[in-house]
Amino acid sequence: MWNQIEALTPLPGGQPDFQACLDAFPVLERAKTAFQSAIYHREGDTWTHTKMVIEELLDMPGYQALARGDQVKVFLAALLHDISKYRTEVRDETGDIKHPGHSRKGAIEARIALWDAGVPFDVREAVCRMIAVHQVPFWAMGGSKRQVSPEFVVRELSWQLDIRLLALLAEADIRGRICDDASPIIDNIELFRELAREENCFGRPRDFADAHTAVSYFRGASVHPDYPLFQEPGSHVIVMSGPPAAGKNTWVESNHPDLPVISLDDAREELGLRHGKNEGKVSHMAIDRAKDLLRAKAPFVWNATHMSEQTREKTLGLLYSYNAQVEVVYLERPRRELLARNSRRDTSLNNKTLQAMLSKWEPPLPTEVHAVRYLVD
Repeated sequence: MWNQIEALTPLPGGQPDFQACLDAFPVLERAKTAFQSAIYHREGDTWTHTKMVIEELLDMPGYQALARGDQVKVFLAALLHDISKYRTEVRDETGDIKHPGHSRKGAIEARIALWDAGVPFDVREAVCRMIAVHQVPFWAMGGSKRQVSPEFVVRELSWQLDIRLLALLAEADIRGRICDDASPIIDNIELFRELAREENCFGRPRDFADAHTAVSYFRGASVHPDYPLFQEPGSHVIVMSGPPAAGKNTWVESNHPDLPVISLDDAREELGLRHGKNEGKVSHMAIDRAKDLLRAKAPFVWNATHMSEQTREKTLGLLYSYNAQVEVVYLERPRRELLARNSRRDTSLNNKTLQAMLSKWEPPLPTEVHAVRYLVD
């Protein structure tokens, strides 16, 4: 099916086949009845906007100059960038329509659709990371909701995606709508590009003195990327991440059989609890054991799903408070294989619950830890 998905991106001089796009991603039919702000989207429904964005993108010289692989990534990001607007609609006190959280939710929804379609991991994640932040270039040069500098924004993003492609998507997004504020936003996007060029991270990650300086900077430390930050001694911790039944236990047993393992599943078994029952007690046991190892500055493995950024941050916050050096090892498998494996396992986690976990699925980003290994087909 990947060949069909890849073929949605028109060849040079070709036109988009929007019916083929709808056939490939049936959820986009919902975009036809997902209406938008009368202020920022006078063109009407989300599908009309999506088609306008794609048409603008294909006309851009910057898009036309891309290698075919990059064209495919940004085309799919444009096609799916508002995939979740149909389920995030709210009306404010004036009656105008808003879609809070549609970017982040859209990235997850697109990830699941592309995963099921067999899209290669690197392509899928490039698309989904763009979707998650596709409006950031609108405001990156001022008025950031996170209250961070424009330099921080471009440095961080450069480690997560290709800023060249993100800027193209953002510009196509604003050009592919009918609104009154397009001109200043287009100016902001160009300033965003220029800042990335000045930081030497337009199409590549921004250089940092070392991995510890980078992760400390991205977590808010007052350091400069070019000057190394001294790392206090601490544990080396391998944090596992990925859906249940993806092979994390097997990988740990094969690669680090001698290391202590912190495992929520082991804690559940020891406590005699089923999955989802008294998770606070399970977590408390695991954390207490991890703290003992961290105080001893001993190496160990933390084996859990860590499916979302939020759940990983709970673990990472603890590890960094003890000066740990952290490597994430991420694994995944196709849906059918996951469900088959899980059905054969001795576990209280059923397939329905496993699939529900996908609604929060966010693979780890390079900005979260000292190193990430993606072990995927």
